[in-house]
Amino acid sequence: MQVHAIGPHANTNVCPENERVGEFRDNAAHSCGRYGFRIFHNMIPRKYPCNPIEYDPNNATDPYHKNPPITANFDGFTGWKNGRNGAISTRIGDVRFHNFKVADNRLGGIEFGQTDYYGDNTTRVNNSLIIGRTNNTEQILDSSEPFGIIGPRTDNLRVDNCRFFNFDWKETAAISTCSHCWHDQETDSGGRTVRFNNMTFDSSVKRLINYAYPYKAIILDEDGSITGKGPHSWATPYYKHHEHPECEHNITYYGGTICDNRVQVRRVAVGGAKPQSVLMMQGLKVLRYDDEYI
Repeated sequence: MQVHAIGPHANTNVCPENERVGEFRDNAAHSCGRYGFRIFHNMIPRKYPCNPIEYDPNNATDPYHKNPPITANFDGFTGWKNGRNGAISTRIGDVRFHNFKVADNRLGGIEFGQTDYYGDNTTRVNNSLIIGRTNNTEQILDSSEPFGIIGPRTDNLRVDNCRFFNFDWKETAAISTCSHCWHDQETDSGGRTVRFNNMTFDSSVKRLINYAYPYKAIILDEDGSITGKGPHSWATPYYKHHEHPECEHNITYYGGTICDNRVQVRRVAVGGAKPQSVLMMQGLKVLRYDDEYI
């Protein structure tokens, strides 16, 4: 979509990317060269489409009241045998995927790029079916390593009531992280949090989580259906400083570390370095100290 209306009726007061979305229901796409369903570049529907998003830190109950989001619902999409993704989005606001079914896609089932425009519990996937490969698989898929849901390189994605089947070959996994962070024009320092609730993993899922570059991500498991460690538990890559009694490590199945709710996993970032290149993409080293050394 264009940023503004163009052509004979060009108008900078018309902003299609941020307009209210109509109905999208029961569509299907298969055997596309790349994407079955794609939102590109932006879809951030809001009350005043041509005005910026404003965050009011003094209004805890409705911090976006100056230009509130308008929910865009996409319902009942089916995407299979696509060259990359069943469904993918680049930059989206309060956009919700309901009742999606994706299967036999070579790179991933559902992927999100950036989702941090309107806070927690807006951008989401709900009640969806994600299948790595079916009995109708092909050699080109068998030689690939797709993931079910690929999380964003930002915070604020929510995943509810999803079911995963047949991720049982090579390095496939039900969940992956940090969309396109491997790309030097799209990368992020990582450590972003995605919320999950009421996940179902069939026994044909042999690997739950793949942590993609830069190998720093946080999964908040609101009900314990991923970690098996109860409500508000955590999954994150393994590092030495994650060795705590509340945590255990299983690289083969969980891709790293899982912890119960006696700990909190948080992103730590250092900004404002000058020159910027001094800390760019450098690893943060955490050292343990006893009280006597502090």
